[in-house]
Amino acid sequence: MPVESITLRPVQNGRALLACFAHPDDESFGPGGGVFARYGHAAVNTHLVCATKGEVGSHDAEHMQGFSTVAEMREAELRAAARELDLSSIHFLGYRDSGMAGSADNQHPDSLAAAPQAQVISQLVQLIRQLQPQVVITFDPIGGYRHPDHLAMHTATLAAFRLAGDASFEPRSLAAFTPEKLYYTVFPKYWLRIGVALMPLFGQNPRAFGRNKDIDLVSITSEQFPVHTRVDVRNYAEQKAAAAACHKSQQGLPRRGPLGWLLRRSNRYESFMRAYPPAPPGLRESDLFAGLA
Repeated sequence: MPVESITLRPVQNGRALLACFAHPDDESFGPGGGVFARYGHAAVNTHLVCATKGEVGSHDAEHMQGFSTVAEMREAELRAAARELDLSSIHFLGYRDSGMAGSADNQHPDSLAAAPQAQVISQLVQLIRQLQPQVVITFDPIGGYRHPDHLAMHTATLAAFRLAGDASFEPRSLAAFTPEKLYYTVFPKYWLRIGVALMPLFGQNPRAFGRNKDIDLVSITSEQFPVHTRVDVRNYAEQKAAAAACHKSQQGLPRRGPLGWLLRRSNRYESFMRAYPPAPPGLRESDLFAGLA
């Protein structure tokens, strides 16, 4: 399956960051938006892989004005968010949004969840070799909140990171290249547990969160991943908020109530688990490029 690539600003020699995500809005709503803005401001080449165009994302009729499909509308939202974050490029893998776990969309033949894993890995290997990022980021082992597409991208990115440096792996027309560091996006559970505890006081059910009420925040708090790197993005909060606001069809991030307070507190830093090289005990980084020449 061919990759659709969109160049947003000239790529320069030097440092490069590649984020492998699943849907339009993943780059803005979770850890990543502030990092994109910070490193883009520092002239780092910032690249985004978006596996789908969010075809299953719910929306109101008003958001479809001027668009013929949901994919077209959500791609436009992503392009606008990418300009706010000063991204260098976007790369669509061409799969269909799989929807939440257990939905009929999981079985759609074009969905990412139904795609051959080897095919997705090959696409990512191709992009790693073309873009040559020193640093790669993707979802944590549970995909943040167990979305099938997030899980698929975690697995494929981990494999591609390892195989991109293997000259025997396709596509052989591109020189083998091994990135130096791999990170998973993580959300500090301390803040999430506070939000979960406060939600019932505001009449909200933490087991039915999100636009479609299909995210169980209580379950997510039971999973804990170490935070090795906390990147200060306070100076880029406005850029990240502007990017999130571009995803109007997904209602953006909550600004009121307990989760709005939580996000304002926690968005000062973006947190990551270092998957490679293995983190020594007590590792504390403040820069994804720490230790690199």
